[in-house]
Amino acid sequence: MTAHTSDAILDRMMALHPKIIDLTLDRMWRLLGALDNPQENIPPAIHIAGTNGKGSTQAMIRTGIEAMGKTAHAYTSPHLARFHERIRLAGDLITEDHLTAMLDECYAKNGGISITYFEITTCAAFLAFARSKADYTLLEVGLGGRLDATNVITPALSVITPVSIDHEQFLGDTLPKIAAEKAGIIKRGVPCVVGPQQDDALQVIEDTAQRLGAPLLVYGQHWHVSTERGRLIFQDDNGLLDLPMPALLGAHQVINAGAALAALRHIGADETACEAAMTNAVWPARMQRLKTGPLTQSAPDAELWLDGGHNAAAGQALADLLATLPHGPTHLICGMLNTKDVTGYLAPLQTQAQSLSAVSIPGEANTLPAEATALAAKQVGFTSRTSASVQAALDAIVAENPNSRVLICGSLYLAGNILRENG
Repeated sequence: MTAHTSDAILDRMMALHPKIIDLTLDRMWRLLGALDNPQENIPPAIHIAGTNGKGSTQAMIRTGIEAMGKTAHAYTSPHLARFHERIRLAGDLITEDHLTAMLDECYAKNGGISITYFEITTCAAFLAFARSKADYTLLEVGLGGRLDATNVITPALSVITPVSIDHEQFLGDTLPKIAAEKAGIIKRGVPCVVGPQQDDALQVIEDTAQRLGAPLLVYGQHWHVSTERGRLIFQDDNGLLDLPMPALLGAHQVINAGAALAALRHIGADETACEAAMTNAVWPARMQRLKTGPLTQSAPDAELWLDGGHNAAAGQALADLLATLPHGPTHLICGMLNTKDVTGYLAPLQTQAQSLSAVSIPGEANTLPAEATALAAKQVGFTSRTSASVQAALDAIVAENPNSRVLICGSLYLAGNILRENG
């Protein structure tokens, strides 16, 4: 098998359905049945939904589980540089040969019938999880929850991170409608950790849990998290933890850490494991400092950062984090998808940056043209311009101020492109 075998199969899978997103579980049940229902044989699952923070929360939970001396499979999306990032088996990225075998089997069993790319690749993940030993399976919802391809299991624990407006074209145009889709992962009798929510979203989640007899562990009621003197303070019915701040930067990561700790304590993690979850977790493209590669070599005196957040809540979280960094000129290089609330994302950032250079995302059919991003930035108060590429934008910024802080942001797809090209 060549290094590109899985890529060829994935390309064929993209052609099996005319839409990238088509929310229903019917196709999942059909193919899983043909595969002898591997989802029924995976290790105990922790299922994570929410608008923001799913990946970071999962990363901290996985780190804590590994510090307990246990192992966890993990499923996440989208990938940044390589598809293999989506599937971890007992902590390690799936190998090329193993991935190819799983994809081949799913493609053959599907028999050419219509199924989305995300659905068939999720089936491949379940197949790999069922055939590999681990103590837990961590499943990140792709989109929504109720009709997401991952929602074919009964987990040991559910987690719902903060819910906000995003993907309205698929999930609904109000916060309660979106919360109802996220709450669709709640299963009868299965406990659910709930991060901070707006009142109308929390009401939907609580109503769903009550109807299904699912015990809730709700932020502000059953667990609390805060910071004090540069430490993270977590408290639940098991007592108080005084821990280091999360390695993942930003005030929003304190909230994600709280949800991760609530989940870890529920499965029996001790203080040592909880501390490891704070200090050792890694999650790329979440305010990640770039220190190597062609971009950094071309701007040796600049401070380069990368972030993949892409909705209004992510923009606010990023603005809050930038406000805590040492004072200095900050410039954004931004590329976004045409399905996102561009002004909602950019508005909070306007007070924290001196300029915005807009780029189109290379190789992405759904990119928002750089001109449209620049116009939206100007409308919310940015000094903005377009650039042909991230490299060109960076060159222009450091030509004017070599010591600038430069944040490349706006999309996980842009972040993935940067990580591939700058690795």
